Amino acid sequence: MYGVILKQTGDDFIPHVRQTFPELDDEVIYRPWLKADIGEIDSLQIWKEIGFSGDLEKVEKDYLDTIELNDGFIDFIKSAGNHFKTAIISNDSAEWSKYIREKFDINRYFDAISISGELKIQKPDERIFRLTIEKLGVNAQDCFYIDDREGNLEAAEKLGMKAIMFNSRNSVYSGNTVCNFRELAEKLLI
Repeated sequence: MYGVILKQTGDDFIPHVRQTFPELDDEVIYRPWLKADIGEIDSLQIWKEIGFSGDLEKVEKDYLDTIELNDGFIDFIKSAGNHFKTAIISNDSAEWSKYIREKFDINRYFDAISISGELKIQKPDERIFRLTIEKLGVNAQDCFYIDDREGNLEAAEKLGMKAIMFNSRNSVYSGNTVCNFRELAEKLLI
């Protein structure tokens, strides 16, 4: 979801934490986040392990409420749903993903949702792609996979999926690349 469906790529998490804990290094901040992304801890434990105290649900909500949908996503997904089965494959904590998907009421646009924190499998592990393909009841060769990270695109391509870089990070990528949902719709001919 991050960097494609959502404007935020996840790169804002460290600066957000550093507003409260400016001295923390990246590893101390990322470690609990990564554990939640594979379902080892729940999302409130992220904040606790970083050093937050008090009303952790409020701390979490304050962060999650900074997240916005990417421009053009709703129009795109409504149109795409008329032509394709759709799925989310996201590295995220189960709780954060659920909150964001419910906040923006986007579950209804997807035929399958695979969240690493629920499945305990994280991209680029091919198992999360295979599981999603099975949920959709399609062949990998019939799938387009859109992501903002090259490693995830390479993993999808190894399974036979057609990869498209949603270039929200201004990355150099030699494959198919789009910069917004209008370009993605044009590439998919919808």
